[in-house]
Amino acid sequence: MTGCSKNGVPYPPKTAGESRVTMSHMMQPQDANPAGIVHGGVVMKHIDDAAGVVALRHTRCNVVTASIDRLDFHNPAFIGNLLSLKASLNLVGSTSMEVGVRVETEDLKTGEVRHTASAYLTFVALDDQFRPRPVPPLMLETDEEQRRNRQAQARRRVRLAEKTRETSCRTDPEACHAPQE
Repeated sequence: MTGCSKNGVPYPPKTAGESRVTMSHMMQPQDANPAGIVHGGVVMKHIDDAAGVVALRHTRCNVVTASIDRLDFHNPAFIGNLLSLKASLNLVGSTSMEVGVRVETEDLKTGEVRHTASAYLTFVALDDQFRPRPVPPLMLETDEEQRRNRQAQARRRVRLAEKTRETSCRTDPEACHAPQE
């Protein structure tokens, strides 16, 4: 068993604090281009890793990345910077979870900290046959967690509407060429 339930009984609700994680990595020459700027793909991998740890901690079972809803880069990271990722659970559905990740870069010589990137990722929990499985509910304890949950619910509604539109485009391609209001 992967730890998602005990004898078929799902775990009780868990708090966001139980799965929250901060991970840090020193940026090395292999992480960057010839100008010393860290590749976006390197930052993306660290974002996916941090979010995956949060999802795994919450479910205690196999999880996979289903989507990256939004990834915004704000400031570059450079060789020698400390890249810190703060990841937390924002929303839990029946089998999926949204994890928010904030990336900051610290210049260790000056102490300057810059907001480097932010992302929202959706993970799905899997059972032993790699099918989606229920996840523990999320208990919201703080006003900040409630705000993040409300924002995550709004993003989820947008994602589901886009998915519905994409599905209808496959069945009726002409309808998708009509002007949007």
